[in-house]
Amino acid sequence: MARTKSQAVFKGRTPSPSPSDTDRPAGPLSIVVSPEDRDVVKVNNASLTELKNACDDAVKRYLSRPDLFKQIYLHTDVRLGLGWLSVFTAGGTALYGYKVDFEKSKPVVWAGLALYIFLTLVQTLYAYFIEGETVFVGKRKTFSKRIITERITLSSRTLPIKSTSPLLATLSSPLSVLSPSNSSTSASQSTSSVSTSSLSPSLTTPAYSLSLSYVRSTNGGKSLLAKGKTRSAQPYTAFFDEQGTMDQERFERWVGELVEQGMDGKTA
Repeated sequence: MARTKSQAVFKGRTPSPSPSDTDRPAGPLSIVVSPEDRDVVKVNNASLTELKNACDDAVKRYLSRPDLFKQIYLHTDVRLGLGWLSVFTAGGTALYGYKVDFEKSKPVVWAGLALYIFLTLVQTLYAYFIEGETVFVGKRKTFSKRIITERITLSSRTLPIKSTSPLLATLSSPLSVLSPSNSSTSASQSTSSVSTSSLSPSLTTPAYSLSLSYVRSTNGGKSLLAKGKTRSAQPYTAFFDEQGTMDQERFERWVGELVEQGMDGKTA
């Protein structure tokens, strides 16, 4: 009888969570953003640059909140450092050429000019090949029986219109496709994420594409706990209305879902 009772108790127990579940820190969706903390974001919806910049800034604000990730400004610091070196080089060369006789200052001026061109070239190459499309790099350390370190990197780009129709391909306004006749279609598109690979050539409006890389480790990076790499895309019409006002709550929900997938170790 005692044995039967013990077996019943054993069967009724819930399985213990795996170490990966207990070590998983809180994701962005579990930290609610109050409407009072949001400022209205309104852009010119005829400009893809403004639309993308608004989305990039929203990503940074959302993920750099307290209890989430601390933004790493390495790329910005490198570009600023190279930029200031270029300015000091140009200023010093000009000042030297102004105070010293022209013939005597030629070697130094030429050296300064060459150094200025070199620094500018390095800055351009760094931004293109190393920084690339990166918009956010963050890091977080949490303690759950051990020190856990997370690192997240997000890159973004605009997916242009891909259509064989000359009319759609030459639309001047990215959000001009919003109309009463297709508002229901836009609403349905905004409720689910669209993977980059699923964006077919019939895409009729520019889309915002976001790629994510996530690593969670411990013991100073020696023990890997989780690793995820996901990407998703949504039309700008899913986040901006005809007046160019951004639906920040919907955008943050989409970004949060993407980050949660990466934290769960999913790959897409």
